[in-house]
Amino acid sequence: MANTSTDALVTDYFRAKAAAYASPMTVDAWISGGKNDFVLVDVRIPTAQMTWRIPGSVAISTDTMEQRIAELPKDKLIMLYCWDTWCSLATTSALVLLSHGYRVKELFGGVAAWKKLYLPEEAVPMVASTSAVAHC
Repeated sequence: MANTSTDALVTDYFRAKAAAYASPMTVDAWISGGKNDFVLVDVRIPTAQMTWRIPGSVAISTDTMEQRIAELPKDKLIMLYCWDTWCSLATTSALVLLSHGYRVKELFGGVAAWKKLYLPEEAVPMVASTSAVAHC
């Protein structure tokens, strides 16, 4: 016996998930195609493990998002990414940006998915960090 309210919740969940995420292949196609109505933001907190980023992205870590929010344009989609599917940094940053009226999506799978698909990488300069371990 189907539960109509549960079915509606599941439907709403998947609609929201589809609206909130973009795949690495989609974002790579946007970059390769010259799409310029979005800003790719690396929200990872700098550590010794952070040796590369997605080309063209800007680094605004989750722990500095509130202070640096004005650096992001409100007229473009903000595409956030962090380490992987179990990292919540991009989700945390998304909530901050949404509360300030930004349009936001999250790169599904973060840099782990990007790397697994052998998509382009850009080296980042070594950053001084208080921790050698990635934070999520």
